[in-house]
Amino acid sequence: GGGTPTFLTAAELQRLCDIAEHRMGADLRAVPLSVEASPATATADRLDVLAARGTTRLSLGVQSFDDTEARAAVRPQRRADVEAALGRVRDARIPVLNIDLIYGIDGQTEHTWLRSLDAALAWRPEELYLYPLYIRPLTGLGRRAGEADPAWDEQRLRLYRLGRDHLLAHGYAQRSMRMFRRADAPPQGADDHACQTDGMIGLGCGARSYTAGLHYSFDYAVGMHEIRGIVDDYVSRPAADFAHAEYGRRIDTDEARRRHLLQSLLQAEGLDPADYRARFDGRSPADDFPAELSRFADRGWLEEDTGPGATRLRLTPEGLAHSDAVGPELFSPAVRAAMAAYERK
Repeated sequence: GGGTPTFLTAAELQRLCDIAEHRMGADLRAVPLSVEASPATATADRLDVLAARGTTRLSLGVQSFDDTEARAAVRPQRRADVEAALGRVRDARIPVLNIDLIYGIDGQTEHTWLRSLDAALAWRPEELYLYPLYIRPLTGLGRRAGEADPAWDEQRLRLYRLGRDHLLAHGYAQRSMRMFRRADAPPQGADDHACQTDGMIGLGCGARSYTAGLHYSFDYAVGMHEIRGIVDDYVSRPAADFAHAEYGRRIDTDEARRRHLLQSLLQAEGLDPADYRARFDGRSPADDFPAELSRFADRGWLEEDTGPGATRLRLTPEGLAHSDAVGPELFSPAVRAAMAAYERK
């Protein structure tokens, strides 16, 4: 994912799986295999390949079941095509179906938002992700956007709460601000990878990687001309060029603590302070981030759960609702400076 892998043809997807298994030694049936798709590219031949190669989760970028809203979100697709794609995914018998929906689209109302949620629920997806509409600089939507609009922010928050409560009432459990999983969905098997602590290697142009001491990627752009230049540069490089990273940041102890705290808090289950102390020389989150945690608590965003078992530090329901504001408050001064100096392209 991180794009739409199903832009590849069925034959190309087959070849990609062959490379993973025969050249990289991966047993695709022994690991979770999740693939992102769009309604237009979730064709029967592609889905047959993915199912046969062991795909355990298919995430479909629906965004809205309303044709007008889909166009406003620059997703020109018809509801009939979306429904047909969902039917094909279910026919492929991939164990977990996720549907992505977006709230905050121009012209969207509480009524149309609930209508999209109900259309998604009709397929009984194992997972649903609810995303606020983000307007990125230099994108088509970004070029059309005006100044910051507090009323739009309030609308998105209102739609988020409506969607959250609707899914909870229909038997879904909230795992993060965005992720909801059907409470009676079958287990997915071993789920022991944690982004707070485990490494991740991203393969391909634009992919991001995390190791214990480094966060790196290839160059990044939004403008189509710049993107083409990056891709052309990537495919023309000799193999030796991939032995080092040109874009990245070293993760020192302070950054590691910030990253662990942030990524733990953004999950509904929260952070285990005992685990934090074990990882970081006996220090507690309150030792390292007293001001930030106090601000979160004062706003009603953070609570300490001292129920049966281990004590946990969790975001409250309103804290989860403001997850996008929690993250930036934990950025280090060095990261803030690097962000300010970054030139978009």
